[in-house]
Amino acid sequence: MKVLAIDTSNQPLSVALLEDEQLLTTTTTNINKNHSVTLMPLIEGLFKQTKWKPQDIDRIVVAQGPGSYTGLRIGITTAKTFACTLNKELVGVSSLEVLAETLANVEDYLIVPLFDARRNNVFAGGYQSKNGKLVQIIADQHIELERLCELLRGHAKVIFVGKDCTSFKKQLLEKLDSKKISFAAQNFAYPQAYVLGLIGEKNAAVEINSFVPHYLRLTQAETQWLKNHRETDHEPYVEKI
Repeated sequence: MKVLAIDTSNQPLSVALLEDEQLLTTTTTNINKNHSVTLMPLIEGLFKQTKWKPQDIDRIVVAQGPGSYTGLRIGITTAKTFACTLNKELVGVSSLEVLAETLANVEDYLIVPLFDARRNNVFAGGYQSKNGKLVQIIADQHIELERLCELLRGHAKVIFVGKDCTSFKKQLLEKLDSKKISFAAQNFAYPQAYVLGLIGEKNAAVEINSFVPHYLRLTQAETQWLKNHRETDHEPYVEKI
C-alpha cells in the first residue's frame, strides 16, 4: 500500500510517503509559517524524490485533531481534496495518538501526549502500551490543567510527551508526585508523519464527504453565537450547518 501522510494539526508540519509500512521520504518542520503556503510544495517535493505521481498513492492519512483550528482545516481539506479527486481511501488519526505511538514500547506507564490549548488548558489523552500496542485509557479531550492532574493522580507512573510539555513542566511537578511522573526526551516531542502513516495503514478508511476535524472545543465564533443565543434550541442549527 502506498500512503501519503499529512500532519498540520499544530505548529510542526510533517509529511511522509510510505509503501507497505516502509518509509520512503519525509519532511518535518517546526517553523512558524503558514501551512497553507508550505504544505503543497512539500508534498510536491516528496513526490519528485520518489518519482511517484499523485495517482500512484492508495491512501491518504491525515491528523484529524485536536490542534490548531486553522492547521487542522488546511491538512484535512488537502487530504479530502486528494482523496476525492483521485478516488483514493482516506483515514483520520488522532493527533495525540501520533505522539503517544512513539512511546508504544514503554511499559507500565500511562502515556500522556499533550498540546497547549491556551489559558492553562491543554489537549490531552491517556494511552498505555499492552503487548506492544497502544490502548486508550483516557479519551482525548480539551481540559484544564488542574482537572487533568486530578485524573492522573490515581496512576502509579505517568510519562508526558510533546513539545508543549516544557511550558507546563513546573506546574505538573508541583501538582503531581514528582517521583511518579517523567517527561519524554525532546526527540519524541514532535509529531512524525511516518508514525501517522503507520497507524493509518492499519485503520479503516472513512467516508470522505462526512469526514471532519476533531476540534474537541468550540470555535470562537460558535462560543460567541451560543453566548448570544442562550435561550435557543441549538441542535437543528448545528445539523443544518
